[in-house]
Amino acid sequence: MSADSWKLTLPCTRDEAEAIDAADDLAIEAVIMTTEEVEDDREHWRLDAYFEAEPDAATIAAIRALVPSAGDHPATVEHVPAQDWVTISQAGLAPLAVGRFFVHTGDEAVPEGLRGFHIPAGRAFGTGHHETTSGCLAMLDAMAGERVANAIDVGTGTGLLAFAARHLWPEAKVVATDIDPIAIDVTAENAAINGVDGVELIVADGALADPIMAGAPYDLVVANILAGPLISMAPELAAIAGPEATLVLAGLLETQRADVVAAYEACGCALETVDRRGDWSVLRLRAGAERFVPSGPFDPKGRDGWALDI
Repeated sequence: MSADSWKLTLPCTRDEAEAIDAADDLAIEAVIMTTEEVEDDREHWRLDAYFEAEPDAATIAAIRALVPSAGDHPATVEHVPAQDWVTISQAGLAPLAVGRFFVHTGDEAVPEGLRGFHIPAGRAFGTGHHETTSGCLAMLDAMAGERVANAIDVGTGTGLLAFAARHLWPEAKVVATDIDPIAIDVTAENAAINGVDGVELIVADGALADPIMAGAPYDLVVANILAGPLISMAPELAAIAGPEATLVLAGLLETQRADVVAAYEACGCALETVDRRGDWSVLRLRAGAERFVPSGPFDPKGRDGWALDI
């Protein structure tokens, strides 16, 4: 947000915060952020909602409905001068070490022996600090000894996972895609900051774009998005994966795991590993011995269904 805004604050629980974070479309015109108030305490979290204008009673009621635990706690509404709230929300995050990677948003020194990635707080999400992103980093790090010649990161955000793949497999072709052109711009900027060369960037709706299909099959497919899109995209992601390819899927809650796995099993993939991180799960699947060929149309519900995350 670059103009003046209004902030509404309410207490919430971790379960409510994770439900909000997992929802793709809350039908509320606001930027909503959740924050842990007390470390490792499921009951003490905070919701901050930012609006372009002062929220009316109906809007406050809609936000309050997201956090029933707040009860009759008064909602704090305050006027906020113009600032970039995405940047502020990510600034000051503690550095994160995952395997051989060190991810930081500031100017912290990179420990010896680790590959540092400076991902500035900015216009796209994916600094590595969320359980889904750190879990994907750990999953890729564990694969370091395996052969990867052609990798794709679908829904790349800041480019972090594509950069990690480029570091682990420097001879491989690496593609990073996102439906949001801003995310691809940010990925290009972050690649320059971190001295990452050779990652092909594509603005694309899922995996259906011609350049992505032309680059298939991939022997590593990474998609850290949401459960709804993961399920909807199962046939197209399986279709671009080569025989015995690895698929790393994230952005899903543990309660959504069975439905996501079932969608990919229907496309010939088999679950190999689950990395459970709090209420989130990162999945590693293996494609079938023969490349999957869809028998029906891709995504029969249409892309509009992506907003209805399960």
